[in-house]
Amino acid sequence: MGAGIEVRDLNAWYGSTHTLHDIGIMIPANHATALIGPSGCGKSTFVRCLNRMHETNPIARVTGSVRLGDLDIYNGAAPVAIRRRIGMVFQRANPFPTMSIYDNVASGLRLGGLRNRKKIEEIVERSLRRAALWDEVKDAWKSKSGTSLSGGQQQRLCIARALAIDPEVLLMDEPASALDPISTAKIEDLIFELKADYTIVIVTHNMQQAARVAEMTGFFLNGYLVEFDATTKIFTNPSDKRTEDYITGRFG
Repeated sequence: MGAGIEVRDLNAWYGSTHTLHDIGIMIPANHATALIGPSGCGKSTFVRCLNRMHETNPIARVTGSVRLGDLDIYNGAAPVAIRRRIGMVFQRANPFPTMSIYDNVASGLRLGGLRNRKKIEEIVERSLRRAALWDEVKDAWKSKSGTSLSGGQQQRLCIARALAIDPEVLLMDEPASALDPISTAKIEDLIFELKADYTIVIVTHNMQQAARVAEMTGFFLNGYLVEFDATTKIFTNPSDKRTEDYITGRFG
């Protein structure tokens, strides 16, 4: 099952640039939460802070608290352990180019120390099924390269790879922005199915997509979380004039 995330007083910097300011948010378990806002407003930086990807940049730093259940991820927890519980799918599909479909999905399991071949096969197949990819690749999953797949299939392969290590949270940073409408629809259908078992946070420039897939939506602007509420309220009766201006196309 998914876990909720509680963020308090989160600030982030790249060098001397203060990119996130005093973010506080409660992301509910087993729901999809969308983050919207213009380019450069801090959405992607925020999701990278949720699993400590932000600190992979040597000039980045974070203050504040991010709690996953009872665990404060910035207080004594190992980043690798955090990323096993909070998986991430990036804007551009990034399958490992020299690996088969099977090995792409199995890679995280092997890194985690799993050596039982039968168990690995079971988890890889289950993950490909969960990512709605199994029926398209089952005849060549061990021989075909992950990079031989179409763009939409590659993105679902990356989702399967993230699911294989059984995270509680799945972060998705613009997962469909490079995809055609049919592939985008498959990713959105997948989000609907996966939130029964995972907490999903999706960054999107596509406000229609946010309205379709997410129960909760947060609007970011210039590094601040302007508003966070039920998606229906954000899109029909926002509390902040800046949210309304963005949603109605007055800027952004």
